[in-house]
Amino acid sequence: MGKEMLNALDTLEQEKGIAKEIVIDALEAALVSAYKRNYGQAQNVEVEFDMKKGNMHVYSVKEVVDVVFDSRLEVSMEEALDINKAYELGDTIRFEVTPKDFGRIAAQTAKQVIMQRVREAERNIIYNEFITYENDIMQGIVERQDHRYIYVNLGKIEAVLSKQEQIPNEVYKPHDRIKVYVTKVENTSKGPQIFVSRSHPDLLKRLFEQEVPEIYDGIVEIKSVAREAGDRAKIAVMSRDENIDPVGTCVGPKGQRVQAIVSELKGENMDIVEWSADPATFIANALNPAQVVNVTFNEKEGSCVVVVPDYQLSLAIGKRGQNARLAAKLTGFKIDIKSESDMEASLEALEETGLERTEDYAESLEETMSAEEAIDVENVIESIEDQEDLESDLRIDDDVEEGNLDSEEAEEMIELAEDENHVEE
Repeated sequence: MGKEMLNALDTLEQEKGIAKEIVIDALEAALVSAYKRNYGQAQNVEVEFDMKKGNMHVYSVKEVVDVVFDSRLEVSMEEALDINKAYELGDTIRFEVTPKDFGRIAAQTAKQVIMQRVREAERNIIYNEFITYENDIMQGIVERQDHRYIYVNLGKIEAVLSKQEQIPNEVYKPHDRIKVYVTKVENTSKGPQIFVSRSHPDLLKRLFEQEVPEIYDGIVEIKSVAREAGDRAKIAVMSRDENIDPVGTCVGPKGQRVQAIVSELKGENMDIVEWSADPATFIANALNPAQVVNVTFNEKEGSCVVVVPDYQLSLAIGKRGQNARLAAKLTGFKIDIKSESDMEASLEALEETGLERTEDYAESLEETMSAEEAIDVENVIESIEDQEDLESDLRIDDDVEEGNLDSEEAEEMIELAEDENHVEE
């Protein structure tokens, strides 16, 4: 077994990259367990591998003591001195106890240990290779599917594509070539596990990086992505070079670049808009193709009211609210869309509400005050009206003093006002 073992270790190191020392350490530990299991020995044993000949030796380790209580673990001082005069109390002595048929057990154990180490090494190699692809895009081949996953062959390993990560209504057939986004790589007890997605928003980023060299080079940057997989997506882009149009660059000549991505995603519509540092401009761009008249912000709530022409209200909201929903995801604002006529009606209603505030205030006083403090609402309103009449009289007196009215005209105006009040009563 000696030469065969050494050859196997050399081959393992060259082909699998597993160091001899790692395998030998694991083998020695496994042989200790195998010895105790097969020979029923509870003593302290060590296994030593001969690197030159490839043989295994088993040693029983005993401690030097004055009085021996357990011969399997201890040796007397007298016996120790017979072996070597240099031994002292507390020293350990190794006695070789290698069984005659231990070679067969060693061979079986070595085979198991080597196979286990090979599997672990291959798993680590695969994990270290694919962990670099996490949050990146890969091309795979659909192998099979069950009620939980679609299994995609990435070369050395199968990745799993769950139902939540699939594009709705997309049909996957065996041998189909698809591009997937690697969301997570885990090193489990059963080996590396790779999770991929077709619906992740970052899949669009990676696809645009592949199709648009300016994005890959960093000249054009994707600022944000909003996506409803399989239906529609919005991408906000900006250019670091004033001479390069970011939207036109992503669309490509005759739309070739964006069309390649649409084809890969089975017809998913793409809206590419220009990002702006001004939130109002960015929101207006995000609601493309609708035109925006005005944007009003509520900074505390992180929301805004967007006014659009009446005939473009449905276009701004989109089918099932999709355009507004994607624009909100893209910009990070809660967006309330109103038509111009609705906005005018709201403002008029607000003004009317303001004119009725006097009576509303008096009624609220009556509701909030206790019975002992209750006041006559009509008296409150009358006092307010009397105050208004007094202010009117004072204004007339001021006009007389300034010479705008003479005394006769002033008296006539006061009498006219009083007559009007009598008529109302």
